[in-house]
Amino acid sequence: MARILVQEAPFDLAAETAALSGLSDSVGAIASFLGICRADNGITAMTLEHYPGMTEKALAAIAAEAEKRWQLDGCTIIHRIGRLVPGEPIVLVLAASRHRAAALDACAFLIDWLKTKAPFWKLEEHADGQATWVDARDSDDTAAARWALG
Repeated sequence: MARILVQEAPFDLAAETAALSGLSDSVGAIASFLGICRADNGITAMTLEHYPGMTEKALAAIAAEAEKRWQLDGCTIIHRIGRLVPGEPIVLVLAASRHRAAALDACAFLIDWLKTKAPFWKLEEHADGQATWVDARDSDDTAAARWALG
């Protein structure tokens, strides 16, 4: 069972982890990824935009693929939108399973596919007053490619 949220509000890592661990007595591992807004290269803020409805559908499809590939008791994807400043959390991915290997692999898969397949647009604001849209990174494509079916 996947929990998908796209929201402006901050999230509570401890509460989200507790909610996932309480889904089943068989949960033996929860793997997590917490993405945080960085201040690299003079970034003072980042604005994340999305296409409502389409974004949630894409995240649900990514979660469904993870649930097909690994025996998960549940997973959570929370992605923030709006203006964020360095140090603020952007994304939370949690994967719960009976065993650690499935939880770790599913978590890595979820964030890799989220980075390449989820429709988010990022505008970085810089200390010099310039704003630039973030281009897709080859390294993200390479990371996601390891999960390709073949």
